[in-house]
Amino acid sequence: MIGKIFKNGILAAVALAALGGAAHAGGLERGGYNIDLLFDPSDYAFESAVTYVNPQRTLNNIRDTDPSDGNPSSRRNNDVRSTEGYWVPRIGFKASIGDAIDCMADYSEPWGAHLNQGPNWVGANENIETKIDSENYSATCSYSFYAGPGQLRIIGGGFYQEISGFQERLAADLGAPPSSRAGIGRLDLEGDGWGWRAGIAYEIEEYALRTSLVYNSAVNLDNVTGTLDLTQLGVPSVVPVFGSAKMPGSLDLKFQTGIAPGWLVFGGVKWTDWSQLQRVVFCPEVTRGLAACRSGSPTERTSLDLFYRDGWTISGGVGHKFDEQWSGALSLTWDRGVSTGLGTHTDTWTLGAGVSYAANENVELRVGGAVGLLTSGSSGPIVRDGKSYGRAAYDFDNDLVTAISTSLKVKF
Repeated sequence: MIGKIFKNGILAAVALAALGGAAHAGGLERGGYNIDLLFDPSDYAFESAVTYVNPQRTLNNIRDTDPSDGNPSSRRNNDVRSTEGYWVPRIGFKASIGDAIDCMADYSEPWGAHLNQGPNWVGANENIETKIDSENYSATCSYSFYAGPGQLRIIGGGFYQEISGFQERLAADLGAPPSSRAGIGRLDLEGDGWGWRAGIAYEIEEYALRTSLVYNSAVNLDNVTGTLDLTQLGVPSVVPVFGSAKMPGSLDLKFQTGIAPGWLVFGGVKWTDWSQLQRVVFCPEVTRGLAACRSGSPTERTSLDLFYRDGWTISGGVGHKFDEQWSGALSLTWDRGVSTGLGTHTDTWTLGAGVSYAANENVELRVGGAVGLLTSGSSGPIVRDGKSYGRAAYDFDNDLVTAISTSLKVKF
């Protein structure tokens, strides 16, 4: 009877309980990758979900570490909130093809960032506003066959990804009020690329057991293009630029099993290769082909300086079926910070909860929430390969992140 957990709302509640923590993991991660719909036992299933995340990171004791750039600290704030809330949508459709093949297609927004300290803070020469968005279109299939007491599932698929965004910062102080746009430079960018995934899963329905290991490849953004707008510096110039980047690969291990009728425990470990995002360098288009556009290149015009390390996410929790309609779950997630001295991505602890309501055998409604702790730390200039990066130093205390999720699944 434990195996019936696979056919009720416990797994739906588990997904919602874990979603809030995943939506504010390290680096640029938001929704990440999620193929749980592929395991739905129905012949056909449609799922739509949206999560709102509100990180409340505040910077204090801000110091301008590069006074030579003309950023008078006396006219600017030395404490400011740096983060903005954001939405994370996801839509997916799954279909079974015969007894052994399942396929799903989905749309998600795996990566993103939005820092918005504004022009009136001491670190305006480091950042005024940075916003990164992503769109991911994915197709994934699996082939299942019996192996021992359960079924072994071979998983494979691919995805196409689009990245866009901008950064504004104070490039030169022209003596104007901090609230004006005088002296602000703006970088706009966009790029796209392809990725693939492969994995395995093993399921024993009798015990509601499933373990899966899935690798998602890096996405090479070989041709990131955009413009560098310097018109606010009194220079009538919008310069076309180009560069390259690589969105990280990840390895995701998940496990869940029934422990008694109506009870399920679950957990997971994920590694994300954020360390490959160090500096994203941009060079003028007119120099394309003359020299490689990379860190230290003589044609470098501007850059996004990240200097991340690899990320690790560990989660665990328990789910329970209360009756034929209601199920719930609780989860705890730890995410290792990826900042290495520049930035605010420290360790995060998140407690999540989810509730699933089965209106009938075809429709499930779900609501989840999460509250997390963004641990304290500091940021300041760092030295890499003999060169200093970062134009401001600041501290930050333990801060709060909250999230709320809702989703609808229709299966038949």
